[in-house]
Amino acid sequence: MPQRFSEPLFVISVAARLVEMHPQTLRKYEREGLIAPSRTSGNLRLYSDEDIERLRQVKYLVEQRGLNLAGVQLALELTQNLQSLRDRLSASGTDGHQLEHEINVLLRQLGHVDQEIVRDARGR
Repeated sequence: MPQRFSEPLFVISVAARLVEMHPQTLRKYEREGLIAPSRTSGNLRLYSDEDIERLRQVKYLVEQRGLNLAGVQLALELTQNLQSLRDRLSASGTDGHQLEHEINVLLRQLGHVDQEIVRDARGR
């Protein structure tokens, strides 16, 4: 699996623009525990690429799927569990293409767009 960049790169105003949300919404999601940006020594929030992906998923779940924040939290936990299961299956070396496909379908239904899947689809 290619290494993901999780180094914090974006201040809150840039992150908010990237995900088309108000900075106050990002602060609310942090208070609710849906996102945990890094902090500088001056206490500025810094968002990584992974944080941006997660915010996009939260936005999708709220706006497109109509979930409240408790539902979003559950969906994020399920996403993490499904990703872990998919990664373990992939690392096991067994031929689990059908199971991997089903996991990917479930992840998409949860609004998670894995950049690795996007790259694979473009390469086919």
